[in-house]
Order: sequence, then C-alpha cells, then structure tokens
Amino acid sequence: MSSMEQISRTSIQAKAFEFALLELIYSKRDSFQPLWSIDSWAKFLIWLSLNCGLSGEKESLEMFAKAMGSPLTSRMRKIFFERALEDLSLHVMADPAEAQVLIMPLALDKRINDNDVVQALERIGLSDKVSLSSAAWERHDSIVSIPWNMKSDI
Repeated sequence: MSSMEQISRTSIQAKAFEFALLELIYSKRDSFQPLWSIDSWAKFLIWLSLNCGLSGEKESLEMFAKAMGSPLTSRMRKIFFERALEDLSLHVMADPAEAQVLIMPLALDKRINDNDVVQALERIGLSDKVSLSSAAWERHDSIVSIPWNMKSDI
C-alpha cells in the first residue's frame, strides 16, 4: 500500500469517526437531565464511558478521560452545549462553565432581534436559566451575551 493510500485511508477513518461522534452527541445530548448543566455533561461522559466497555469506577472513568484527551473532550463539550436554530438563523453557545450564554447569527448579514433571542431561549430550555429581559443582555457587534441567572442550578 502506498503512503498516499494510507493517508487517504486514515483521513477517511478520521472523517467517519468525526461524523459518528457528532451524530451521537446530537442524538443523545438532550437525554441527560438537567439540561444545560455540568451534571448533564458528566452524565453524558459516564454513559459514553460505560458504552465503551469501561466500568463506572472512578479509576476507570479517569482512564477514559485521559484516553479521550483534552482536545477531543473540549470539542465534544462545545458541541454538547451549542445549538443551531436554522429557522431563526441563530447559533447558541450555552456552556454552564462559562459566565454567559452567547447568541450569534448563522448568517453574516443577520441582525439579531430581541424576540428571536427570547424565542430561541424558550425553545431550547434556557428561559429559566437566563434573563429574558434584554436589559440584562450585552450586545457586541452581532453577538448577544446573556449572563446565567444566579439562582439557576448550573
């Protein structure tokens, strides 16, 4: 086998893995309650670890985390806590470890209006975790940042 065939084979395998991992996260992320919490992320990782044949013991979970590596785990977490709302043309990033929820337009020429933001927050289940009042929001060019409620269980 030539080195070009090996590179191509490796590239195809990597792309297939990436696709499968994305689809797994998309299909399962809403299964772990409470949504939009560090607990939901931890439950997802434990579930993934168990389905990879590891036990739920602390040492086994730590081994799983090390094997996944920081770059892959960070990418998975980003995907886990983001949503794209095509009909509103909005991209929401709501990692509870961050200070704010970020809402960005999917299209460069889209101006974000307050009603769309509220609708997006309600649709994805964030309306009780952040303020729905635009007075609490900050606008940075085309990005809206919304602080988490202090009382919410993030």
